[in-house]
Amino acid sequence: MALGDEWFTEVCEECGSAFSLKVKQKLHEEQTDYQKIEIYETTKYGNLMVIDGFIMLSDRDNFLYHEMMSHPAIYTHPKPDNVLVIGGGDCGTLKEVLKHPEVKMAQQVEIDERVTRLSEKYFPSLCESNNDPRAQLHFVDGIKWVKEAEQGYYDIIIVDSTDPIGPAEGLFNEAFYRDCHRALGEQGILVQQSESPLYHIKLINAMRDAMRRAGFEQVHTLDFPQPVYPSGWWSATMAGKNWSLGNYREADINEMSFKTRYYNCEIHKAAMVEAPLLAEKLD
Repeated sequence: MALGDEWFTEVCEECGSAFSLKVKQKLHEEQTDYQKIEIYETTKYGNLMVIDGFIMLSDRDNFLYHEMMSHPAIYTHPKPDNVLVIGGGDCGTLKEVLKHPEVKMAQQVEIDERVTRLSEKYFPSLCESNNDPRAQLHFVDGIKWVKEAEQGYYDIIIVDSTDPIGPAEGLFNEAFYRDCHRALGEQGILVQQSESPLYHIKLINAMRDAMRRAGFEQVHTLDFPQPVYPSGWWSATMAGKNWSLGNYREADINEMSFKTRYYNCEIHKAAMVEAPLLAEKLD
């Protein structure tokens, strides 16, 4: 049965699948210098952000992604003072990072300022921490920012990027990972969204290999549910510089001072175990 105009559909041609959400209305559309941004009001998922035809986030399920992109890495680092978020213009990851009182500074470097300004209007709950005195928002090229960063300045770098096409393409290669490695301290951790374990295993393995070649001693791919993304199963890949990714601060997780909707200590433990389907395909 063909769906009518009241549905937004993202087609994943290479995977032979599609995902649809019923919409009430389109709230906004614009072409920026970098990409086309659309905002919809849906019937069941709240507001929806679409960039270049690809779903970025919805009100209903974004917490899954933002929590897993931030808390596992922060609770793995022994002293996460300085955090850098590359991309993440919707500010959801920044918000989760700043829930940690031990974080002294969090910089967000997003190339397209319009993503943030539209998020402030249509996803205000994600932007609640934008005025936190520890937060710094910079609207410049993240690749250039990392290349010019002071050596060893950051404890954690979170690459909250769109798919590896367009403005984000340069964030998925060895050269960028080498710059991240240099910008991280001795116990530094890099974490990057790494697409669907069901559909994009080739990309995940290429990322893991490039991270190792860039000097990271350990890599681990976390998987988690994400209903609005292709296959409904998503991942983030962590890379450790000189620190075991299994040495997370369990006591601190159990005593965390803020609420989460998905992440907790048991979820962290589970995410450190790769499902057989994933483990047998990872290099």
